[in-house]
Amino acid sequence: MRALRPFWRFAARDVALTALMIALWVIESQTRAEGTTTAAMIGVAAGLMTTVIAFFCHEWGHLLFALGAGGIVEPPGSLASVFLFFFDVGRSDRRAFLMMSYGGYVASVLALAVILVAVPWSALSGQVALLTASLGVIATLALEIPTTVRVARGGPLPRGKVFVEGVRG
Repeated sequence: MRALRPFWRFAARDVALTALMIALWVIESQTRAEGTTTAAMIGVAAGLMTTVIAFFCHEWGHLLFALGAGGIVEPPGSLASVFLFFFDVGRSDRRAFLMMSYGGYVASVLALAVILVAVPWSALSGQVALLTASLGVIATLALEIPTTVRVARGGPLPRGKVFVEGVRG
C-alpha cells in the first residue's frame, strides 16, 4: 500500500471521472427515448467517457503489476497527464517490465468485457462505447505488444516517453 501513496491524487481523479461517467449514463438512460440532439450528445459523451475510464483502467493495470513485480515508478507532476506513471528502466528489471506490460493487457481485456456486458448495444451510447473501446484495444495491441515481445525475447528495455532512467521511486 505504501507504494501507492504517491498516486492518491490520480486515484481521486479517476474516481471523480468514473462518477462523471456514471452520471452521464444515468442521464443518458433517462433521455435516450427523446431522440433529441441533446440526448444524442449525452449518449456520445457517455460512450466516450466509458472509453476514457477503460484507458485509465489499462494504466492502473500497468501500475499495479509493475509495483507487484518490484518495478520502480514515479507519478507525473500533473493530474492532466495522459499517463499514470514513469517506469524506471535503469533500476527495474526485465521481469518487472514484462509484468507491467501484462498488467495493462489484463486490465484492458477486463474493461472491454465489462463494457460488452454492461452497455446497451442498441443505443448510440453503447455503440460509441463499444467502438471506441475496441479501437483503443486495437491501438494498444499495435503500439504496445511489439515492444513487449521484443523485451520478452531478450531485447533492451525501451527508452523515452514513460520509460526513463532515474525516477525518485
